[in-house]
Amino acid sequence: MDEPLYQRIADDLRRRIARGDLPVGSALPSESQLCEQWAASRGPVRQALSALRAEGLIGGGRGRSPVVRTSQVPQPFETLLSFSHWARSLGRTPGQRTLEIARRPARQEVADALEIDEGDPIVDLVRLRLLDGRPTMIERTTFVESVGRLLFDFAFDPDSRSIYAYLADQGVDLSVARHVFDAVAADPTDASLLEVPEGAPLLRERRRAGSASGEPFEYSDDRYRPDIVTFTIENAEQAHPSVGRAWRPTPADSTQTHPK
Repeated sequence: MDEPLYQRIADDLRRRIARGDLPVGSALPSESQLCEQWAASRGPVRQALSALRAEGLIGGGRGRSPVVRTSQVPQPFETLLSFSHWARSLGRTPGQRTLEIARRPARQEVADALEIDEGDPIVDLVRLRLLDGRPTMIERTTFVESVGRLLFDFAFDPDSRSIYAYLADQGVDLSVARHVFDAVAADPTDASLLEVPEGAPLLRERRRAGSASGEPFEYSDDRYRPDIVTFTIENAEQAHPSVGRAWRPTPADSTQTHPK
């Protein structure tokens, strides 16, 4: 089923804000301009603008066009799980360099997270993730052996596409995830790969993902440069909190031509 019109309008405005086409402080197109652009009545346009206000992306109004307040765009669950999906949703270019894929015995922390025995076979994956060519995140992911062995398929290149999309195509259910966020100091490997000083603060996301029935398939320790990526948590009374990852633009980004 197609998304509601107001959702498509809101998604388009989010992408334009994230890319810098609508920079912080600039006015959005007027309601009449958006109605004309989308061949829509004022109802869907006002719903879209209301959604952006609720997220804190825009403010102002009262007879004037709303103004962009921030470019940190919250993302839904599926884009938090997939770095590639998230980056493309913002009009950015994701990249990755696979540093290791190895089959080895599970250490205790991983075994506990994946509900297996210490020493059971698992598959470790280490990748450097890039955003528009910039080192952004180190991904250290462990899969249970039955899932991880799919990554050794000669037909699959882990640097060519999203691993989550590939695993989904293979029938792996990664529809439920638990995320824990904290801050850590960059160790020598982190510092070298992310091009930051040793000891610099990094945002860490530890994630356990698995099937809707609760079977864990993946445990990951992802470390982000906080000057490039932030996380947003939205909640409301009588609603589950929504967690999102957001790109943090730097002054240099405002002068770049971003991919469409």
